Amino acid sequence: MSDKSNNQGRAYEYICLLKLYEAIKMKRKASILLNSSYKAAERAWNSIGEENKRNYTLSAKSVIDTLFALEPRMIEDTPMELHLYIQDDKRGEIADARDLIVKREDIVWEIGLSIKHNHMAVKHSRLSSLIDFGERWYGVSCSKEYWEDVKPVFDKLQRYKTEGLSFNDLDSKEDEIYVPLLEAFIKEVRKQIAANTSIPRKMVEYLLSKYDFYKIISVDHLQLTTVQSFNMYGTLNLRSKKEKPHLTVSPMKLPTRLLYMDLKQDSKTTVIMCFDEGWQFSFRIHNAKGLIEPSLKFDIQLVGIPSIVSMAFNCEWADGKQGA
Repeated sequence: MSDKSNNQGRAYEYICLLKLYEAIKMKRKASILLNSSYKAAERAWNSIGEENKRNYTLSAKSVIDTLFALEPRMIEDTPMELHLYIQDDKRGEIADARDLIVKREDIVWEIGLSIKHNHMAVKHSRLSSLIDFGERWYGVSCSKEYWEDVKPVFDKLQRYKTEGLSFNDLDSKEDEIYVPLLEAFIKEVRKQIAANTSIPRKMVEYLLSKYDFYKIISVDHLQLTTVQSFNMYGTLNLRSKKEKPHLTVSPMKLPTRLLYMDLKQDSKTTVIMCFDEGWQFSFRIHNAKGLIEPSLKFDIQLVGIPSIVSMAFNCEWADGKQGA
């Protein structure tokens, strides 16, 4: 992600936190934890232009009523304060997709929001000669055969880096670099899943989250913000002592089987991975920089989801046009 996109993302997190806090404060005691992540988000907010501030504010306000209808425990009036805070980005490294946390101390309860501004990506993982993606993703080290398959490609990249070459200097980076790496990646994942039936579940936990969350996606050009629930462990949408949720979401089933994994038709950059229960991901490999380095990045997208969450809650901005 570019510095500009990262800054915009932090600014959007800041105003989502602030507007949610202000709305909750009208109904119960609440406070914001002023941690380092909050301060970084505040700096990002102060650095963006007025038009962006206006759009982000409209977007943040639009989802509040929906969140309250989904989560009555958030606005249940109790003597103890409710706490809101922005998580450290490093939480993503341990499969926690939540950017913003809302937490109560009087009961064991919290919810998380994954805040996205104009993008749908779920992960930006890397492949390199030093990264054991199997260990990181699903707790099983990559096989000796995988390392033997990818070694010639990464050795070549290291040599090209030493020579100061860029990817544009290659006749075909797809045939020379991308396809061999993707074929090794496909073969390794298929092999490990065949040997361990828990890997499909662990793969989705890594790619999405080990914690339930609501995904908030601002689509500025439509003046629309969507709310999707990922209720994989049954901790979302719980009733309070006095009130049931006005909007309901159902628990989701995590996968147990790999149905399909191969290069996308007519593509030399993208792998499609399909599991049971409706889960489908795309993995597009690309060079993050112009100059060659012995590391490549995946842009991982969730392109198919269980039908139980296929319909998002669409929240139109207060002065926005009709959403599609």
